[in-house]
Amino acid sequence: MSRIYERLSTAVLEGDADKAKQLTEKGLEQGLGPKDILDNGLVPGMDEVGVRFKRGDMFVPEVLMSADAMSAGLEILKPLLAASGEKLAGKILMGTVKADLHDIGKNLVSMMCEGAGFEIIDLGFNVPPEKFVAAIKQHQPEVVGMSAMLTTTMRAMGHTIKAIEEAGLRDQVKIFVGGAPVDAAFAERIGADGYGSNAPSGVEMAKRFVGMN
Repeated sequence: MSRIYERLSTAVLEGDADKAKQLTEKGLEQGLGPKDILDNGLVPGMDEVGVRFKRGDMFVPEVLMSADAMSAGLEILKPLLAASGEKLAGKILMGTVKADLHDIGKNLVSMMCEGAGFEIIDLGFNVPPEKFVAAIKQHQPEVVGMSAMLTTTMRAMGHTIKAIEEAGLRDQVKIFVGGAPVDAAFAERIGADGYGSNAPSGVEMAKRFVGMN
């Protein structure tokens, strides 16, 4: 394995965006393929971030720095991957539900999923059900992720899933939910396919949904 892959993983783990960008460019100059750089350098680095975060050895600010480093390399690779026809792991539509303005947790899950090789369509916060429906029609994601941080906005998740069902799109997507007041029992009650208690578990679920693990 190229030494660059190992150094790139380390740059992501250390949250060094400049080094991640430089090493990505160096790898391309040496003739490494963009998909190989992603799969063997950036993704393993972010996978290790997820392991350490789940274990309690890394905290949110450090994870965000690692995500920025991963993004710095990925921005260089994205157009090359698109031009070569290489597919990413899958496409995830993310949003915080209607009337909820909290997005730190949703952003963290999005960044870590992107680090695992997914394409992320981020709808932001305060997203009404009809916007989720329109975005599913437009982007054709395999996975939809919804976040709520307030007990008063949890109900909007159920309303959104119902709207997706009524639009005839439910069989096309796997839906996972998360957020401070949400739990597995609530996710099952509203008809979601899964519940993530933290960002790494969200990534693991997304991988499982597309058959990666």
